Amino acid sequence: MAGSLYVPVLSARPHAVDAYSRLRADIQNTLSPVWNLPPRPGLHRAELASKVRRDLAEVSKVQRFRPGWVDAPFAGTEEEAILAALMPDASIFGAPRPVTGPERSEAQQAVALATALTAGDGLGIRVRVPREWDGRGCDDVQLLLERVGPEARVDLLLDLGAVGADRPDAGKEALRALDALVPLGAWRTAAVLSGGFPKVTRDMLDQGLCGFPRTDQAVWHEIAGSDRAYRGLLTYGDYGVQPADAISRSPGPAGGGPSWGVLRYTLDGAFVLRRMLAAGDGRAAHNRATCRELFEHAGFRGPKASSGESWLRDCAGGLGSGGTGNFGTWLWVGNVQHMTYVVRCL
Repeated sequence: MAGSLYVPVLSARPHAVDAYSRLRADIQNTLSPVWNLPPRPGLHRAELASKVRRDLAEVSKVQRFRPGWVDAPFAGTEEEAILAALMPDASIFGAPRPVTGPERSEAQQAVALATALTAGDGLGIRVRVPREWDGRGCDDVQLLLERVGPEARVDLLLDLGAVGADRPDAGKEALRALDALVPLGAWRTAAVLSGGFPKVTRDMLDQGLCGFPRTDQAVWHEIAGSDRAYRGLLTYGDYGVQPADAISRSPGPAGGGPSWGVLRYTLDGAFVLRRMLAAGDGRAAHNRATCRELFEHAGFRGPKASSGESWLRDCAGGLGSGGTGNFGTWLWVGNVQHMTYVVRCL
């Protein structure tokens, strides 16, 4: 974990894996992602096992022994059994560290601990604080730490979830939680995870480029500005350019989807959004015009900032053979520029 500046929360889906792989090596070396296996309800055991195995393989391949975590926060009993068989072997070949939490089943906690002991690289303990911190989770965290014992190093992943305008006291909630949780264990690191990206509807984008405040950034500034003795233990984390609940969405079938998507760009203190067309007449012209709006925006950081910016330049100017993209393209572009910019700022 030494040297990590930033803990992005990523879904173990192609667009996020693609985004991480497109980051410059010096940026990758400062990240410790939390990879989340997506929920896959309704699958037969053999198909579920195949998809979980593929998810683990893709994440392990792109991480290449860099530090990070892998979590299956939506796994049911059947998937937990599959992970029990796959995770210990996967960890030997560089899969990120396992994650558990105080609200997880005893079986899931046991699998995560066994994997951590096999790999020897520690265990993430994810504590969710989606609302006001009331302290009732401390006993459960203490029991979990006792179960882990001194054999495995532990990292605290304090997950605030969505921190929009409806949670003006999220920073204070986080500090209360940290005040209670940090003394419980010999944490190797502690990351504060929060999501400030809005849930987007089509009518929100009717007027062209629009901006939304980066409320997760504001929460972090409040935490980082405190005088707590454990300040040096903390690392910033966020959910990137998707709402915090995006990781809970099941992968949809190939093709289909809405006729529009979202192009995202991160500025200091704000997200800038614009609608992109996924289908219909005039799609290419509209999408190139949208990219030109961002390319000409005063906050645009230039095509050399990251592969995300260079794609925006190429799309705006009709350069290369990449076309104007699709949902996956717009997501990797948004995440690459965001993660690169966050690291530069930190």
